[in-house]
Amino acid sequence: TTGGDTMSIIDISRDIARCSVYPGDPETHIEAVSRMADGAGCNLAKISMGLHNGTHADAPLHFVEDGDSIDKVDLDRFFGECVVIEVEPGPITGEYVEENFPNEERILVKSMGRAWFLESAATELALRGIKLIGTDALSVGTKGDQVAPHRAFLTQNIGILESLKLDNVKPGRYFLSALPLKIGAAEASPVRAVLIDSYIFWGGSNNT
Repeated sequence: TTGGDTMSIIDISRDIARCSVYPGDPETHIEAVSRMADGAGCNLAKISMGLHNGTHADAPLHFVEDGDSIDKVDLDRFFGECVVIEVEPGPITGEYVEENFPNEERILVKSMGRAWFLESAATELALRGIKLIGTDALSVGTKGDQVAPHRAFLTQNIGILESLKLDNVKPGRYFLSALPLKIGAAEASPVRAVLIDSYIFWGGSNNT
């Protein structure tokens, strides 16, 4: 407990073995290498998957040829206070950002996985100096319009979290931890993303 309040941890990660995969990306396969049920001394498995399966972080290298790989990104992007907001399904424009997005360093967008960013929206957020954008959709872009919004974020070293699970998360302020794995030369990494409520940083809940 902290300050008399129970620390509440909300898991906003999807199960890599069971979640939807972006069309065309490699599926996830988990294979047993040894099994105690077969007489082995331990259970041991290996995994084959696309780095963008499930809840994951994008590094600049994903859409920027000479951009940083995931092992070089600033971890501060993925750790700190954030705000969860809810938006209507469909394209998010620069005008919509101007009128509806808060001026916060880290913003997670809840839309039941059905909203995406246009380049104008990504550019507006970049101009604000945002550190991280997260979405419960499979991507910040959409089919046929992936390059422009990704580049608008990633050329400014803005952290991107995709495929968050925000179904039961109320809009409000939280503390985010979604650190990527240290994978040298990779353009992305799975994360275990969690939100912390009623934490010492506020001395109580900001969502009640």
